[in-house]
Amino acid sequence: MKTQDFTTTILVDQTPLEAFNAINNVREWWTGEPGVEGSTDKPGDEFTYQYKDLHYSKQKVTELIPGKKVVWLITDSKLNFIKDTSEWTGTEIFFEISEKNDKTEIRFTHVGLVPDIECYGDCSNAWSSYINSSLRRFITKDKVPSI
Repeated sequence: MKTQDFTTTILVDQTPLEAFNAINNVREWWTGEPGVEGSTDKPGDEFTYQYKDLHYSKQKVTELIPGKKVVWLITDSKLNFIKDTSEWTGTEIFFEISEKNDKTEIRFTHVGLVPDIECYGDCSNAWSSYINSSLRRFITKDKVPSI
């Protein structure tokens, strides 16, 4: 059975380790007010993300494999723009990094962010922007990818 979890993939010219290091520098690409607070450096670390009074989430780093994978478990959430404000709680975020045709592929998946939950439209659009624009620009240092 095919999963419906939200997924998006980007390709960059940088190495898998450069991509991994950029992903883990969460403050630089997952921007908000006040943004990211806490540590993201090792498994067991916890950090929060907040955007005004609309979005709060607490993530626990559950897996870090340099140049290959980053996994966060969302242990708490409050999304004030939907009825069930805790829709993200218990979901997981995966960044899978691999080499593909002399490039680095980053496959982002938010497991549990599926079309039948209320925040899917807004949240998938926000993730698309963060991954395809903000994270890509941070990894590439604003360089246009070669085709």
